[in-house]
Amino acid sequence: MVQFTLPKNSKVGAGKAWPKPTSPKGDVVEVRVYRYDPDNAENPHIDTYTVDRGQMAPMVLDALIWIKNNLDPTLTFRRSCREGVCGSCAMNIDGSNTLACTKAMDDIDGPITIYPLPHMPVIKDLVPDLTTFYAQLRLIEPWLKTDSRRPEKEWRQSHDDRLKLDGLYECILCACCSTACPSYWWNGERFLGPAILLQAYRWLIDSRDEKTGERLDNLEDPFRLYRCHTIMNCAQTCPKGLNPAKAIAEIKQMMVERRA
Repeated sequence: MVQFTLPKNSKVGAGKAWPKPTSPKGDVVEVRVYRYDPDNAENPHIDTYTVDRGQMAPMVLDALIWIKNNLDPTLTFRRSCREGVCGSCAMNIDGSNTLACTKAMDDIDGPITIYPLPHMPVIKDLVPDLTTFYAQLRLIEPWLKTDSRRPEKEWRQSHDDRLKLDGLYECILCACCSTACPSYWWNGERFLGPAILLQAYRWLIDSRDEKTGERLDNLEDPFRLYRCHTIMNCAQTCPKGLNPAKAIAEIKQMMVERRA
């Protein structure tokens, strides 16, 4: 049997168990949070907090904010809008990538486990390093590209052409789908991943854009596009209900059609 040995500094150990609330106003729930501080030599570890649901709003992000404000100010995570729009609070909760601000604690049975997005370098605690992810976004040039003379008001689009963008423009670039994709885990520096390819298709299908051929040329690469194996983790985990795998299939179809 094949055996794999992780480097010593990658093994996650047990961390601190914080005191339980003495006079809870509501139900208490155990929150287990991945902790990692690059400024010390310790291995990553899991700290355990017991929180009083009666002192906070219902989402997992509310629990994290309460922990940071009342128990442990060193806990580090990203958050901004609290409305499922910005994508800042994407993390792995109860084994699935999602947004902490839209994940209700009531949806989780037992202790709440929280990790950073998988297969990303960790800056600290629940904050992943998205440098490569955003570099890949820049590579597809996600803006309108035209040769025509700029109109006096706006670039017009028919109602039917506008409907083609539904299921694409809603992407908030939270990276939940890309970090749930095994192909992206294996080839993250060369395969663009579901989120970026969905963004690429959003501009390929836009009737106002005049650089379709150039955009397809940019994706014509053994790794950038074709490492997708339709595993469908991306569609399952997307917090906005989008289907990046379908967008990738549409790009592949466009590649075939232009060769015909």
